[in-house]
Amino acid sequence: MAPTFTSLTVRNYRIWAGGAIVSNVGTWMQRVAQDWLVLTQLTDNSAVAVGITTALQFGPQLVLGPLTGAVADRFPQRAVLAATQALMGTWALLLGLLVVLGDPQLWQVYVLAGLLGVTSAFDAPVRQTFVTSLVPQRMLANAVGLNSASFNGARLIGPAVAGLLIAAVGTGWVFLINAVTFAATFGSLMLMRRGELVPAPRRKRGRGATREGLAYVRSRPDIVLILLVVGLVGAFGMNFQMTTALMARVEFGLGASSYGLLGSIMAIGSLTGALLAARREKPRLRLVVGAATAFGVFAIIASVMPGYWTFALALIPVGLSALTLMTAANATVQMTTPPELRGRVMALYMAVFAGTTPLGAPLVGWIGEVAGPRWSIAVGGIAALVAAAVVVLVVSRRQEVHVSYRLHARPHLLVEVGSAQEPVPAGLREAA
Repeated sequence: MAPTFTSLTVRNYRIWAGGAIVSNVGTWMQRVAQDWLVLTQLTDNSAVAVGITTALQFGPQLVLGPLTGAVADRFPQRAVLAATQALMGTWALLLGLLVVLGDPQLWQVYVLAGLLGVTSAFDAPVRQTFVTSLVPQRMLANAVGLNSASFNGARLIGPAVAGLLIAAVGTGWVFLINAVTFAATFGSLMLMRRGELVPAPRRKRGRGATREGLAYVRSRPDIVLILLVVGLVGAFGMNFQMTTALMARVEFGLGASSYGLLGSIMAIGSLTGALLAARREKPRLRLVVGAATAFGVFAIIASVMPGYWTFALALIPVGLSALTLMTAANATVQMTTPPELRGRVMALYMAVFAGTTPLGAPLVGWIGEVAGPRWSIAVGGIAALVAAAVVVLVVSRRQEVHVSYRLHARPHLLVEVGSAQEPVPAGLREAA
């Protein structure tokens, strides 16, 4: 197991990981409680209202991505994270007080979800790239995998705890508890040894930061293909909080604790995938495509499971394949991007991944209401299979063009496909 946890040998990373797991548990608790509040207390099981809430919480990442990436590359990351953590704790506190002390309105939840979304838009690219300041480059893939393990380990605990707390004391107290958990991340930032941090190169003042980041991404076809996959899967396949709530409430007629349990069971697969990712040194595009294909197949299988427990068990491989896809895509982009551009590139990545989720959420919610909750899950699987097929088609066509070029340029006949050299088939040799 030692290679899986090698980043924990670095003191600053240990402190960061400890604060992150506490904060992540609270974040998952709030996500479950917020969706449950909208679905059962503020509306009559309206999947569209839940989708709008999701859109307000994650949409700002799509709109503000260029600006937040420039901030991540321009300003000290530790200071930005301290500010965003304090603000997100404040929004959770206000929502909790509204629910506990008063009569919350749907528009109030919408406003606070939007404020949380704007703050998260600035937090996400900095949080993603901050890990490069904590560990050596050789440990980066491991640290990214452990970050995902922390996030999904919290997902294993958070929804179950939220379900129990909602049933016992109501949603308001879940929001208040989450507000307190942000102190863990804030405290970890204060406890770090500044002298051991290795900050990324800061971009100097000046115009053109956004254009520079976009130009770099356009010059990297592999990153463009990764963005295509995570965009389609994010839009239609990653609305688990909404789709599992619909399955628990509408399809199976169960309550909050059963809904929370679905998230925890799914996180078993996600946590397994994260730990496997932490052992992987060099993620590649082929792994992203394979994981997207597996996710598509398992999501469709889950959508046709007849009962609550068979559906719950089917979510384990869904979680494993989804997490493998996310960590492989994330690590591939981070490890192959120059440090001075990493913030802007990761902001674009997060804008596509997290920002497309709210774009798809209202549509997925509408599908759930019109065609049934099962179709809200199946459509995500179909989107993942389409994305994987497009990447395979594009890569195969590029290789054909590359082979043709090399045959005409050097008729003596070895071609490069990726990093391997393969002999040209006889038929192609004759054609050349």
